[in-house]
Amino acid sequence: MGLRCGTEGSSMPKPLAAFSHASFDVVGTLIDFESAITAGLEAIARVDREAALDAYRDARRQPEAQRFPDDLGRCYGHIAARLGLPDTPAARRALIDAAAEAEPFADSVEALARLKTRFRLIAMTNARRWAFEKYEAKLGHPFHASFTTDETGTEKPDPAFFRQVFDHVAAEGDDPARILHVAQSQYHDIGISRELGMTNVWIQRRADDAGHGGTIAPREHTRPDYHFRSLAELADAVDRA
Repeated sequence: MGLRCGTEGSSMPKPLAAFSHASFDVVGTLIDFESAITAGLEAIARVDREAALDAYRDARRQPEAQRFPDDLGRCYGHIAARLGLPDTPAARRALIDAAAEAEPFADSVEALARLKTRFRLIAMTNARRWAFEKYEAKLGHPFHASFTTDETGTEKPDPAFFRQVFDHVAAEGDDPARILHVAQSQYHDIGISRELGMTNVWIQRRADDAGHGGTIAPREHTRPDYHFRSLAELADAVDRA
C-alpha cells in the first residue's frame, strides 16, 4: 500500500481523479538506470554497487557535466579513478551503451498502461532524445507528449524545463494546474515541482536502500503530496479513485 498516501503535504492534496495529465520523470522512476550502470561496470570488474553509484553521483555533480547518457563516458573516468578500474575509450563507451539499454522497472509497463486510461501521459526526462526513444519503446509507447534535454535545452530541476511543459498543456486548451507530477528524485523533481505549485507523487524506488544511490541528494527533503514505493501502487490508488 502507499506510504501515508495523500497526507504527506502541508494540507490535503487534490484527489487523484482531479487531474487530466500525469507527467513523469523517466530515468530512475520508470527506467532502472542504477542497475544498468552497475551491470555495465560489472562487465569490466567486480564492484560494490553502492560505492559505484556514489562515485557516479559525485561525477554527475561536476560543472562540466553533459547530457545523459552521453556524459557517462566522462563519469566513467571518475568512477575508474575511485574504484581502481581500467580507464579506456572502450570502457567509457560501454558504460554509455549500458545506460542507454537500461530496462524498465518490473512494474513500469503495466502501471503506465493503466494510468494511460486515466490521464494524458507526458515524459519529462533529462536524457537525450536518442536514448529516450529506446526507453519509450521498452515502456510500450505510453506517452501523449515527451520533453527531453534536446528540446528544452536544459535539465530538471531548472524551472524552465517545467514551464515548457506547462505551455504545451495550455496550448492544448487545458489547465497546467491539472498536471500530476510523478518522480523518484527529490533533487530533480519533487522539490522544484512543489515550488512551482504542482501536485506531486514521490515514487520512492530506493525505499529499502540507504542513501541516494545514483541520484543527486537534495539540500532538504520535500514532503510530497502522495508517496508510494512503486508505480504499481500509484496505479492502484488511481484505480480506486
